[in-house]
Amino acid sequence: MELQFMNNNLLIIFTRNPELGKVKTRLSATIGNEAALNIYKFLLQHTLSITKNLKVEKQVHYSVKVRDNDIWDKTIYRKKQQSGKDLGERMEYAIQKGFKNGFKNIILIGSDLYDISEIDLEAAFNALKNHNFVLGPAEDGGYYLIGMNRMNPALFKHKKWGSDSVLKETLSDLKNETYQLLALRNDIDVFEDIRGEKVFQQFLK
Repeated sequence: MELQFMNNNLLIIFTRNPELGKVKTRLSATIGNEAALNIYKFLLQHTLSITKNLKVEKQVHYSVKVRDNDIWDKTIYRKKQQSGKDLGERMEYAIQKGFKNGFKNIILIGSDLYDISEIDLEAAFNALKNHNFVLGPAEDGGYYLIGMNRMNPALFKHKKWGSDSVLKETLSDLKNETYQLLALRNDIDVFEDIRGEKVFQQFLK
């Protein structure tokens, strides 16, 4: 089913194919592959729940292979394949493609954040009404959301992705731009990110 553009707003969701031993590898080093996979599937469901009702165009970009019969309803989400050697190249390609397809405001998120809501995503799109860029800072020194209404290729280059320097370096790239920071959030990468969080205890038994 071919979707029509709902408006000028595009939400891009980056997701990994949920396969045993290939997701949340830093987390699985502590809790095991099966528990890590179950947590990732749980996070995918959460991402679905906070995005499916947003009144924007939505795309899911798969890390390895586009899946037809999965949780992402193709009548709601366009399905795409990520392209690029590293995370920076893949994000740049996806966002650049969005602008070429006529979207004016583009937000990109991952699919491993429980600490995010539909309200956060609405706030991100609203921020782009008065700013050129928006970032959602993560507690680990990276970011869980990036959005823009015009392209800035520097944001995706010369970064050590997954390190605690990504947010600082990205803000340096934006020093001459107008941008807004969203609330600080905790993304799920290592065991310390879920320690003490009751919702995840069901997966650790």
